[in-house]
Amino acid sequence: MANQTIIDLLGNNAAYYLDHKCATISKEDLYSPSKKTVDEVWALSNRNTQTLKSIQSILGNGRLKNTGYVSILPVDQGIEHSAGASFAPNPIYFDPENIVKLAMEGGCNAVASTYGVLGACARKYAHKIPFIVKINHNEFISYPNKFDQIMFGTVKDAWNMGATAVGATIYFGSDESTRQIQEVAKAFEYAHELGMATVLWCYLRNPAFKTAEADYHTAADLTGQANHLGVTIQADIIKQKLPSNNGGYNALKFGKTHKFVYEKLSTDHPIDLTRYQVANCYMGRIGLINSGGESKGATDTAEAVMTAVVNKRAGGMGLISGRKAFQKPMKEGIELLNTIQDVYLDKSITLA
Repeated sequence: MANQTIIDLLGNNAAYYLDHKCATISKEDLYSPSKKTVDEVWALSNRNTQTLKSIQSILGNGRLKNTGYVSILPVDQGIEHSAGASFAPNPIYFDPENIVKLAMEGGCNAVASTYGVLGACARKYAHKIPFIVKINHNEFISYPNKFDQIMFGTVKDAWNMGATAVGATIYFGSDESTRQIQEVAKAFEYAHELGMATVLWCYLRNPAFKTAEADYHTAADLTGQANHLGVTIQADIIKQKLPSNNGGYNALKFGKTHKFVYEKLSTDHPIDLTRYQVANCYMGRIGLINSGGESKGATDTAEAVMTAVVNKRAGGMGLISGRKAFQKPMKEGIELLNTIQDVYLDKSITLA
C-alpha cells in the first residue's frame, strides 16, 4: 500500500490513480526508469562519454539519486512570466542564491534557471548540484506581447559556468517553430559535443489550438507529437505538461494521425493519456518529466502528488515543479518537493 500521506492527498481519487491498470500500451514495452538507465539505455546511444557522465550526474544526485527518477526545480519564470509575477509572493527568490539553496535543501537532482541566476552562483554551487542552464526564453515585455523563444546566450557560456546540461523551449505549432527547431537542434548538438545533457520544454503554442469546446494545447495526441519531435532533435529529457484531453488532430482537422491512437493507444484516464506521451519519447528511452504547473495555494501539494503519481505510473521519469515550491516560504517549498519525491521513492507505486 502507498504511503498514507500520499493516499490522503489523493483523497477520494486515490483508487482511481493508484489501482488503475493500463490496457493500452503495455508496461512491458517501456524502458522504465531504473538505476541502470545509463548503462542499459544511454550507453548504446551516440552520446559521448562526457554526456553519459552528465546524464548520470543528474540521475545520481538528490533524494532520488540512483533510482532512475528525477526531481528538478525550474526557476526561469522571472523572464517567462516577469520577475514581479514570479517572485512578489516570496521576494527572497529575487536573490539567485536562494533558488539554488531551495533546490539543494529540497533534495532535487538538479536546478534549472537562467544564465544570470546560475552564473551568479556558479563558483559556489556548480560542483554541488547539477546546473541546467535555460538557453532561450520568451522575453514577454515587447508591446504588444508576442510569443517567441529567442536565444539569450551561448552553449559555451553554459559550459564555462560548469553547467551539467542545457535546457530550451520550442513552441511547436507557432509561426516561429521552424526557426526554433533549427536553433535548438544546433545548440543541442554542440552541447553534446561539449559533454552536456539536453532538456527540452516541448510546449504547444498557437491560438487555433484553443477552441470554444476545448484547449488542445495539452491534448495527448498533439503533445505526444511535440515530444516525438523533441526526441528527434536528440533531447535527453523531455519536459511536457500533463495531458488534460485528447483528439486535437480530429478537432482541429489538420496534420495526420491514426484512429488507433484513440481506439487502442489511449483512453480518457490521465495515466493512459500520459503513457501515450511516454510512448512518443521512444517508449521511454528518453525520459518524460511533467511540469508541476502554477501555484494555486492550498491545493498545491495534492495537485503535485497527483501529477507525480500519474507520471510515475505512466512510465515517466519524474517531475519538474517550480512555482508550487518557490512561491511559498522556503520550509514549505522544501516539504512540497520532498512529498513529490516520496511518490518516486514509494516502491508500492508501480507502473500501471
